[in-house]
Amino acid sequence: MGRALADAFPVCRGTFAEADAALGEPLSRLIFEGPDDQLTLTENAQPAILAVSVAAFRLLESRGIRPAFVAGHSLGEYSAHVAAGTFAFADALRIVRHRGRYMQEAVPVGAGAMAAILGLETALVEQACAEAAQGDVVSAANLNGPRQVVIGGTRDAVRRAGERARSLGAKRVIPLNVSAPFHTALMKPAEERLAPELRALKVENPRIPVVANVDGEAKRDAPAAVAALIRQVASPVRWDSVVAHLASAGVTTYVEVGPGTVLSGLVRKVHREADALAFGTPDDLASVESLLQV
Repeated sequence: MGRALADAFPVCRGTFAEADAALGEPLSRLIFEGPDDQLTLTENAQPAILAVSVAAFRLLESRGIRPAFVAGHSLGEYSAHVAAGTFAFADALRIVRHRGRYMQEAVPVGAGAMAAILGLETALVEQACAEAAQGDVVSAANLNGPRQVVIGGTRDAVRRAGERARSLGAKRVIPLNVSAPFHTALMKPAEERLAPELRALKVENPRIPVVANVDGEAKRDAPAAVAALIRQVASPVRWDSVVAHLASAGVTTYVEVGPGTVLSGLVRKVHREADALAFGTPDDLASVESLLQV
């Protein structure tokens, strides 16, 4: 993850060196070499993904590619704010490391769960959660697109909600291999721990509008941006609303910057006429430049 970018481009190599210096440890070695069991720990994975995403963005920027809007799914909203100049890369690395730790510590390992509900309208997923809760927490955590919703909460409540969703017509219920029930009310302790650190960041008004997960609205000033990041921790990611906002603003081309290709697919489900592609390796660069006619 990211190693090919670092090997090929000095701007990416410099970004990983900056990450190492900011955290006072060789994050880049963990990203490039593993071991996987350490890299996938939430408090390591979050700064690692941020670092790769920012390295890839800086490469695109160095080649004259500059977005009209930026957005990110959950953690990716921090990368979006670095791209928009809301706060410094080094500060973002430190804050997302804490974010990962606080989110992991909010719920004992094994007590929470998440599951993807496919083929069922959001209103019926929410009905399934309400009927299955029985005093526990279970709710929609990621609204990713038409008939694709991730739920999260306590383990038994998620299981019951999945069963109820099937009875209401869900095509598939897929348990997710995650370490905690992110973006649910169970994350409130993490939100409360992270909030003062986010408010203490040195921030500037974003140079580019950042469309926030929590409400699908563009944030153009620093206080609104920080408030949205605080609320994001224990609130659902409304990715469908983010893409709908971008589409309504006239966006027709989306570049998923960083590791993975999941968001490109989700964008196409919400905005079917859009061009969407991923950029995370040197091999992707020609396709991005061709699409954007750089």
